[in-house]
Amino acid sequence: MTDIRRKTVSGLKAGDTFTLNRTFTEQDVAAFTAVTRDHNPIHFHEGFVKSKGFDARVCHGLLVGSMITEMGGQIGWLASGMSFRFRKPVYLNDTVTCRFTLSQVDEKNRAEAEAVFTNQHGEIVLQATLYGLLPDLQERKILQDLLKDS
Repeated sequence: MTDIRRKTVSGLKAGDTFTLNRTFTEQDVAAFTAVTRDHNPIHFHEGFVKSKGFDARVCHGLLVGSMITEMGGQIGWLASGMSFRFRKPVYLNDTVTCRFTLSQVDEKNRAEAEAVFTNQHGEIVLQATLYGLLPDLQERKILQDLLKDS
């Protein structure tokens, strides 16, 4: 977290890119299900999975997409909009890389970002466009203090 937070404290601009990796486990799916109550059989029932033409149980798309909330939390991003395009399934125990790039930042710290998620085979599984506010100077000073406390 500290590298992304340090970059944020120094100021963000269009073109800045950050990367995270995560392997999605059975426990992740169970925890996400407990919070969201999404019991779609595509996540749990092998027969249903096969009937849909998938190789194995599929992780919740928004669980995978939630990697951007980790990124946003490290940056101090206040989201105002998100658009997802789910391209391929993410299976249990897949490792996903999220590459988050700020594409636009204006003088009021309003920003647009693109996130591209790839699996361990280099296949794009998800793409997202994000809109929000980046921390201003005062907020960046608070983030700097948080770095000292961690």
